[in-house]
Amino acid sequence: MKFKLLTAAVLTVAPLTAGHAMNIDTFLQKAAALEKKGMTALFSPDLKLLKREIEGAASQLRAERNTAVKAGAKTAYCPPSAKGSLDSKEVLTHFRAIPPAQQARMPVKDGLRSLLARKYPCR
Repeated sequence: MKFKLLTAAVLTVAPLTAGHAMNIDTFLQKAAALEKKGMTALFSPDLKLLKREIEGAASQLRAERNTAVKAGAKTAYCPPSAKGSLDSKEVLTHFRAIPPAQQARMPVKDGLRSLLARKYPCR
């Protein structure tokens, strides 16, 4: 009986945690803590966490854009044919410019989408 309850609890909670996206406020808090650490930040697990968060969001946005292009739909951003790039300062500056009330509600993916739309507008 206990095993069935535990299994049911894990199956109920697992989808919630697997799909949880970091919001911009949390991202910026972790980034600020890393900046304070200086060179020792290179050894922090939070650095890898933030990198994975950005890479995951970028990958999802790329997939969404490719799907929209194939469907002939409008895309949120139009990068140059050569591979565009963003550096960490550019991302942090854009995220910090988002009003604090929105930072707490906005997932990193949406913040990254707004940066890409600003940097690579569709004409």
